[in-house]
This record gives sequence, structure tokens and C-alpha cells, in this order.
Amino acid sequence: MLPPTQAELADFRAAVHGAVTQLWPSPRTAGETGASELVREIWALAAEQGWTELAREDLLSGTIGAIEVLGRLACPLPLLDIYATLRAFRDHADIAEQIEAGAIRPIVGSHAAEVAEAATHVLLLPSGAAGEAVLHEIAGRDPAPGLAQPAWSEIRPGEPVASTEVDADEIRVLLRLGLVVRATAAARATHELALEHAKVREAFGRPIGAFQAVSHRCANCELDLTASGALVEEAVRLFAAADDQWQLAAELAVAFGRTAAPRVQFGAQHTLAAIGFFEEHEAPWLFRRVHGDVARLSLFTPAAGEPADRLLDDGQDLPRLDLGEPAERFRVELQEFLDVHLPNPRPPSMEADPTFTSALAAAGYIGMAWPPELGGQSASAEELLVLREEIGRRGGDTLGLAAADLLGNAIWRHGTEEQQRRFLPLIAAGKLPFYLGYSEPAVGSDLANLRTRAERDGDDWVINGQKLWGTGAHKAGYIWLAARSDPDATPPHAGITVFLIPTGLPGWSAQQHRGLSGEISCSTFFDDVRISDAWRIGDVNGGWKVITDALAGERSVMAGISAELHRELDDLLEALRRDPERAGPRGSAARATITELAARLQATRTLVAASVRATTGGTGARLEAPMAKIMGAELYEDLSHRAIDLLGPAAAREGTVFDYGLRMSVMYVVGGGTNDILRNVVARSLGLPR
Repeated sequence: MLPPTQAELADFRAAVHGAVTQLWPSPRTAGETGASELVREIWALAAEQGWTELAREDLLSGTIGAIEVLGRLACPLPLLDIYATLRAFRDHADIAEQIEAGAIRPIVGSHAAEVAEAATHVLLLPSGAAGEAVLHEIAGRDPAPGLAQPAWSEIRPGEPVASTEVDADEIRVLLRLGLVVRATAAARATHELALEHAKVREAFGRPIGAFQAVSHRCANCELDLTASGALVEEAVRLFAAADDQWQLAAELAVAFGRTAAPRVQFGAQHTLAAIGFFEEHEAPWLFRRVHGDVARLSLFTPAAGEPADRLLDDGQDLPRLDLGEPAERFRVELQEFLDVHLPNPRPPSMEADPTFTSALAAAGYIGMAWPPELGGQSASAEELLVLREEIGRRGGDTLGLAAADLLGNAIWRHGTEEQQRRFLPLIAAGKLPFYLGYSEPAVGSDLANLRTRAERDGDDWVINGQKLWGTGAHKAGYIWLAARSDPDATPPHAGITVFLIPTGLPGWSAQQHRGLSGEISCSTFFDDVRISDAWRIGDVNGGWKVITDALAGERSVMAGISAELHRELDDLLEALRRDPERAGPRGSAARATITELAARLQATRTLVAASVRATTGGTGARLEAPMAKIMGAELYEDLSHRAIDLLGPAAAREGTVFDYGLRMSVMYVVGGGTNDILRNVVARSLGLPR
């Protein structure tokens, strides 16, 4: 059976929502008397409409979609318990038919059980990774009032009615994934309520969403939710493909979501403030759902352990993303190329490797995205992502690729035919060393208000001003320059023009600065620098569109540090395998740290993939790229300093990826638009006021 399309899943979710809300109209219903009886009615509805049969065809995606609907309503119908139990007993025709018909209404586990009043049976799992699972009638229920509404129960199992051999860890992982999906959906619902509140609630004469403390909190919530959803989607995809790594993918989604969902819920509650504290509002009931579901995760800990155990003890790697067969064929080709030209991981460095760049150019890998008539291969976004993943993980020099992403794509889309003929071959050959002329002393990330002037003088332009932080400007042959060509333009970004001009012209000078990471950046000065109009890229005063495309590329490049982070995680895991006392036993704090970092890295990789697809598709990456850059840059800081904390002074020595990564990481947070500014970009995309 073919997996359902996105449109079919959307229709199914809409149908579930329409049916459930007839009985359970809002999250507040969870606190009403008789909520458990309503769950029994919804259970009957689920059986009538076929939601209880999804395990027959392994349609986990449909079950997950329905759980998302239930989470937004704080409705505890145990759909994944039903799914897992039917999956375990689908070869037992009589039991399976009764589960599908709703005659047997199972829940898994007897402790802190949900809606036990609506259930008829309990499935008890073996203690190990596999063994015999036994389905019992429920003999008694002892309510355990507390956080959850409706209240949890302790179940007294009755007579066994059936048993079967199961992969118990598979069931546990499925249940944990379902709990995280439901918690995240509830947090998403509260987040959306908070967003609407932030747009209309005024304080000190302004909507509260205009205050950065609120808007950044909302942006952080959106980032958490987007990343969590992407991780779940990857786990469901691998499950449907019967991929051996699906459990690791699911546990990475659980590890990320179990902290992200409460973080989002708290953030949304803080934005709602007092209005969301009282039970007339939906937020308190969603709050109970989020934290109750996260609390129950520990009931189903898999015997195989957390992601750190699978990575350290079993030698697993992070699951590959869904990039398709053509991209994976290209990966094999690229790995063969790298085995010849970069057989051993290169020590971390910002210095170019001319030999490797020449090999990349000769193989046609620089500028792959461009159409054939411009010297490219019309490579897909997935192939470009493979290119950055494989080269970055080996520490390969990517400056040539950066020129293609940052300059080449903009010239392809906005340059004249003569400029394309002139510059694209140089970029493709790795022979256009450049620096970016964006940042200025009084501007920083506020690029729309840059002050360097470009004044028209006949067929020439005269440039005056100063640029900061030009990485590699002392060696560059060109500058990608943004200058103000109309000082009176409204809005200000409408008066900017972009140029690609040679360095070393009369009136150009540079002052070097050594960065924390050891690289050289420069302040560069323009004192009546005269250039021909032929150096202009795009329309006069049309530079903002050119900059937008180039910045999307820059942020994707910076977010591409996920490949470097993957290598750093590889080195950290290898070091801990050599010194297992530092990793500690299962359940140790060190292993919890590894799990957290691995989950964040996998989340970053999913956002990078979305960013690259959006950028390469020509639609820009106004949301995907900033999110990927924010998460990747901040993970770079955390992974580097926590690796040194775990490994000690040996990891802080010159030449290690951890020492270099720690010193370089700050640049990734503040470069390409600081993360604070990019959070503003995300907040604007959510409709929050300026």
C-alpha cells in the first residue's frame, strides 16, 4: 500500500478534528465531569470511522496526524496504545477484530494509566527488549488524582485473555513518540493562542508582541516546534520504510520534544501572563496535557537505552535524511572522490586548501546548482546538501562552494549575460577570492540602513565609506559590496545597489584584525573609489533583492556547519569510547548530555535540509534559513564547550575540533545577521508587530 500523500493526511486530520470536536469541543473539556465517559464515546467513534484499524496497514503517519489533533484539544484518547496493541496482535484474528471494532479497548501499562474508565483491557510488556506481552482484562482501577485531567489510575490487571511475542522496545518507542507528538501539539495550540494575544494585548501604548522580550520568546517557541515536527516526520518516514534506524530517529525526536514541548508551553504561558493562568482559558488544560504526557515518558523507557547508548555502545550513526535515490547515488560518487582527494579528515582551519579546491573545480562540483548553459549541472537541492554534508564532515575547505552559494547564485539570477560569462567561470574554478562588504561601524546587522555611499558620476560610481569584519579581505581579489545609492529612499532598503568590484583600486585600503578563532578579518575603507557601472549587479536601487538572495545563501552556508558539528560529535563519541569512564554507565549525566546534543544536531540537520531546498528553489529561505542558522550556531557553542567539559584539557589543545569549534562558534552566532536579528525575522514571519 502506498503511503498517504500530504494532502490525504491533511484531509484525514480535518476529518478527525471535525468528528472529535462534536463531543470534545475544546481543551477545557478535559476538566469537565464525565470527561472519561466522553473518551469512551470518542473511542466508539474512532472504531466506527476506522481510526482503530490503522496498524493493519502500518499507517503510523495517519495515527500521528490524529494524535496531533487530539493533543491540540487536550483529549487523551489513547490512539497509539490502540495502534501498538493491534500491531502486536494483528496475527490473532479474533483479538485484532475486537480491537478494531472497539469491543476490546486497550491501554498499555498499569501505572499512571490514562482514561482507565474508558478502557477494558491492559497490555503488559515484558521487562526486556523482547518477550511475551500479555493482554489482561481490567479488574479494578484506583484513581490517582494530580496533574493529569482526566485523572490517571493505577490498574489492577485481571485474567489474561491472550499473549504474543513482541518487540517490546518497538512498542515502547512508538508509545513515547506518540506522547511527545501529543505534548508538542498541545504546546503548539497554546503557542498559537499566545501569538494572537501578543498581537492585540497592549502595554505602555504598544502591542506586547512589539517588545523584543516577547517576540524573541515567540520566535524561540516557533523554532522548537518546527524542529520537533521535522524530527517526528523523519522518524515516521523511516518507520514506513522499515529502516533499521527508525527507533533511533524516534528516540532523537523524543529527546528533543520532551524538553521542547514544556519549554514552549512555559513560553506561551509567560506571553499570555495572567489571562492564561485561570481555568476559564484553554491554556491551563493544555499545560496539564503537555506536562502530563512528558511525565509518562519514563514509564516506557526502552531496554536499548537512550540515543547516547545507541551511539556509544552500538556504534550507530545519526539517521540519514530523506534525500532521495539520485542524491544518494551522488553521495556514493562524492565519497569515492573524497577517498582520493581527502582520505583523512582535515584539521580544522579557515585557510583555503588550493589543491582540494582545484580538485573540486575539476570535478565540476563548484556551481553545480547553475543551469548547464552557465557551466552548472542543474543539481538538485538534495545533491547540494549531500555535497556540503560529506565535505564538511571531513573538514574539507568549502570556500569555493561559499563563493558559488553567496555570489554565484545571485549573479545567475540578477547579473547581466556579460557578468555571467565573466564571473561564473571564475567562481566555478575556485578562482574568485572575495569578501563580503555588508557590516559597517554604525549599522551591524541593520543592513537596510547602511551608510557607505555610491554616487553616480556619468558612467561611473564613486564609493565612500567603511566596511567591517571582511573575513579574508587581505587576500581577496574582489568585494561583494552593498552601498547606498539613494539617500532619500523610503523605505531605506529601497535605495541600495550591489556591486562586485576588485580590491586594490585607488582609494581602497584595509586594516587587519585577528579573530578569536585565528582568522584574519579586515576593516576596509573607500575614499573616492571610482568604478565603472559594469561592476553593478542587478538594478540601480534594486540591491535589496540581490542581497536577500545572497543572504539566504549565506545563512544556508552558515547553517551548513551541521556537517562540521556532525564531525565534532563523531570525534566526541570516539574519544568517549576510548575512555568509557568519562561516558559513565547508562543513565549518567554525560550520556544525557550526548543525547541532548545529538537530538539538537539531528534537528539542525532537518532545518538545514529545508533551508537548502527553499534557497535553491529560487523562493528564498526567509524562514527556513534563519531557523537553521540560529539552531546550528548556538549548538556549535554548546557542543564545543560541553565536549571540552566532558573530555577535559586534552580537548582544549590546538588542532582539536573542540578547541577550534569553541573559538569559532561565536562568529557563527553573530555573523550573517546576529541570531537576535534573525529571531526578529522569525517573529515578523509569525505576524508579530515591529
